Amino acid sequence: MTELVLASASPARRTVLRSAGIEPIVRVSDVDEDAVAAALPADTPPQGVVVALAEAKAAVIAATVPEFADDCVVVGCDSMLLIDGMLQGKPHTPEVARARWNAMAGRSAELITGHCVLRLLDGAVTAEAVDCSSTTIHFAEPEPEALDAYIATGEPLQVAGAFTLDGLGGWFVDRIDGDPSSVIGIGLPLLRRLLDDVGVGVADLWRQPSDH
Repeated sequence: MTELVLASASPARRTVLRSAGIEPIVRVSDVDEDAVAAALPADTPPQGVVVALAEAKAAVIAATVPEFADDCVVVGCDSMLLIDGMLQGKPHTPEVARARWNAMAGRSAELITGHCVLRLLDGAVTAEAVDCSSTTIHFAEPEPEALDAYIATGEPLQVAGAFTLDGLGGWFVDRIDGDPSSVIGIGLPLLRRLLDDVGVGVADLWRQPSDH
């Protein structure tokens, strides 16, 4: 049976896959995202940056999962928010999160999620498929007290763009134009197409009740 190895520590991505019938094997890549991005040519478009990060994460894990390498797909993802022509990743600190929200409250921005799928058979990568999805996020204007409370929870500090759609941040998103699962961190429509490209049918990855 083909296994899906998720090169991410994101509980949200894992939840999306589990809700869609897949029980991923989770392996954390610990890729230095800043170093990967800094090594890219200065004229790399935003979509190219997130795809390169997804590729880097998948490649690291593909080289370290020999116990599954006889038949598996490794999936790497990376999300960043594009606003005012600048890509924004995780804010990490309350101060940066507040500055991000001050800039994006009441406005729209583009959440770009890069995906990389590597197919491994008998220990070797036999196929690769990469692409990204883009979704427009229309942000609300949180009251100062509500924004203070949100930042104090710590949730926006470790997520791209300082917001979530599937958590507390969902209160401050008026609407989206695009794929909700992509905003959460792993786009099911795009992942299905990439799996097809490497010769894996998504239904082959579904777990039956007896598998749990």
